[in-house]
Amino acid sequence: MPPRLHWNRQAAIMVFLVAAGFLNSADRQLISLMKPLLQADLGWSDYTYGQMASVFQMAAAFGLLGAGWFVDRVGLRTAFPIGVGAWSLAAMAHGVVHTVGQFTGVRIWLGATEAIGTPATIKAIATFFPASGRALALGAMNVYGSLGAMLVPILVPILALAFGWRVTFLIAGGLGSIWVLGWMLCSRWIMEPATDEAETPAADTRVSFGVRDVLADRATWAVAGGKVFSDQMYWFLVFWMPDLLRREFGLGLSGVGIPLAVIAGVTALGGLAGGYASSRLLARGIAPATARRLTMLVCAVLALALPAVLHTSSVWIAVSLLCLVMAAHQGFSVNLFALTADITALPRVATTIGVAAFFGNLGGMFVLQASGWMLQNNYGYGPLLGFLAVSYLLALAWIQAWLPRVRTRA
Repeated sequence: MPPRLHWNRQAAIMVFLVAAGFLNSADRQLISLMKPLLQADLGWSDYTYGQMASVFQMAAAFGLLGAGWFVDRVGLRTAFPIGVGAWSLAAMAHGVVHTVGQFTGVRIWLGATEAIGTPATIKAIATFFPASGRALALGAMNVYGSLGAMLVPILVPILALAFGWRVTFLIAGGLGSIWVLGWMLCSRWIMEPATDEAETPAADTRVSFGVRDVLADRATWAVAGGKVFSDQMYWFLVFWMPDLLRREFGLGLSGVGIPLAVIAGVTALGGLAGGYASSRLLARGIAPATARRLTMLVCAVLALALPAVLHTSSVWIAVSLLCLVMAAHQGFSVNLFALTADITALPRVATTIGVAAFFGNLGGMFVLQASGWMLQNNYGYGPLLGFLAVSYLLALAWIQAWLPRVRTRA
């Protein structure tokens, strides 16, 4: 049973989780934000840059398989600072390498170590927040994380132009050491009594957390399938939404900035609304699994509006529809993570999340490849948006098939 924490300890946990999420996002975005400087200084081609993006994505996907197991095995208190420290060192290493091979190596290092962020975060929320507060905590994290993500593209160019790209990598990566020091100083107080023992199998010998045992659990495949179907919308819109606005509405490079910023802001609020909705249902006495699924169903229905983007001549009506769909995505995602925390034994929460996120990334890689092929062959966005619109209903159907009856833990 996770320890009961005073609200100020839960607030401290949230501060560390939000800060880790901000560092994770910042270190990941550095190379894309400083792409012109890197290409000019190192003579990279667009193909070389594409290779860097590909190896990072692959490393992150496979890193998830081991990251969750590592968090469950070592314990959150120790694993989290190791992960943050490792990816911060990887970010700093970008500032001292020179060749394509060296950059490829540090991108693999960064991708593999940043993978610990998601399972560690979900593990922390599953451990320190009751079922009634998990989805809301995840939603609040999305809001603060999105605000941080909006600051990164503003701050990084300022630093890069003032000090150069190498120093910018060193500064951004060095911030992780402050996080690690703060965690080491505060974690004993936050987690008192120490939770590492509660997180290991010794606390519950009936629960095994090896990858083989996790793969044998129906809950793992329920969540993994849910991630495969629901994550496709996210990856598609992140990589193709600017192109969609340009092709369908003739927006130039500068013209997509404000619409994308508006969509990003509303998307974050969708996560908060989704968390609040399921929390209110729980407060009314509805079982956690039912509350999560009802909220996810509402989000899935809202996502059906996506194809309407292609049937309006107004860019701002299209932006409003994309806001609605992306907010629905966040609400669905928040409750899927909360459902995972509800139904998974605590000693294997991080491992389950890692495995599920791995399959979600693979699904995202598939839809990105399929999108490029369909557009290149003049099929347009219609078939893609039609499939993505029903993907959340497919995710719910998959979860229901694997878990027709759900038993939640405390």
